[in-house]
Amino acid sequence: MLKRVHFGPSLLPFLLVAPQIAVTLVFFMWPAGQALYQSLLVEDMFGLSTEFVWFENFKDLFSDSYYLGAFKRTALFSFAVATMAMGIALVLAAMVDRIIRGVYVYRTLLIWPYAVAPVVAGALWVFMFDPTLGIFAYALNTIGYDWNHKLNGGEAMTLVVLAATWKQIAYNFLFFVAAIQSIPKPLIEAAAIDGAGPFKRFWTIIFPLITPTMFFLLVVNIVYAFFDTFGIIHAITQGGPYRATEILVYKVWYDGAVAIDLGSSAAQSVILMAIVIIMTVVQFRYIERKVEY
Repeated sequence: MLKRVHFGPSLLPFLLVAPQIAVTLVFFMWPAGQALYQSLLVEDMFGLSTEFVWFENFKDLFSDSYYLGAFKRTALFSFAVATMAMGIALVLAAMVDRIIRGVYVYRTLLIWPYAVAPVVAGALWVFMFDPTLGIFAYALNTIGYDWNHKLNGGEAMTLVVLAATWKQIAYNFLFFVAAIQSIPKPLIEAAAIDGAGPFKRFWTIIFPLITPTMFFLLVVNIVYAFFDTFGIIHAITQGGPYRATEILVYKVWYDGAVAIDLGSSAAQSVILMAIVIIMTVVQFRYIERKVEY
């Protein structure tokens, strides 16, 4: 007969989780509460006068054509970055799984971009595609294409998508490599003995087994595109030309730090937070059903 173990009351569990709870409250919950409260106010740029206006800031935002345009640009930008970063990383992970010689050098070179700060990554791509000095801009000019992302909004969006994708590929690559290598080798060897080619083995065995990792990376990449690409956009285009690359997170910063419209900036941050929460809930509620664990 097994005896049940009973633990008496202890402060140790509370002490162990107290630092994390404190960090969450100070750096997440308190700023979120402040943003929610400030979104209901209208203040002057010096903070000397404040007026409680309820939801007027939100009404003004949804009647602003520039803000609605930022929604479309953010959706396009996040979809392009998440799709390309995950797709390229998956191909590279599948390739590295087949390499025998020099595999560690190959992995190291692919992981390096993840260590680069977003602003530095943006600066690198600015130098490479600078209309006057950039090596890629020069190569495009030699084949007859006049590249100038400082004047062309489509080229500017393409450039920030490429830079953000390049920065995120290494992160996705690490998870895909770990997921592929966790698959039992006898499964793949048995399929090869049965006559399945590399593509069929990947599509029928590897791909279904790494769907949990793909689902996790889908959530992470969308959050990355919404929030962590500010430094890249600021370094490359500063939201231009003519607001062509001004996504939601950049508009939050510009209206708050440059235009000094604190109420509107706070309202935008609340909307952005709500969008990410809703998208995450939808992904876990509906997309996760198709994931095979």
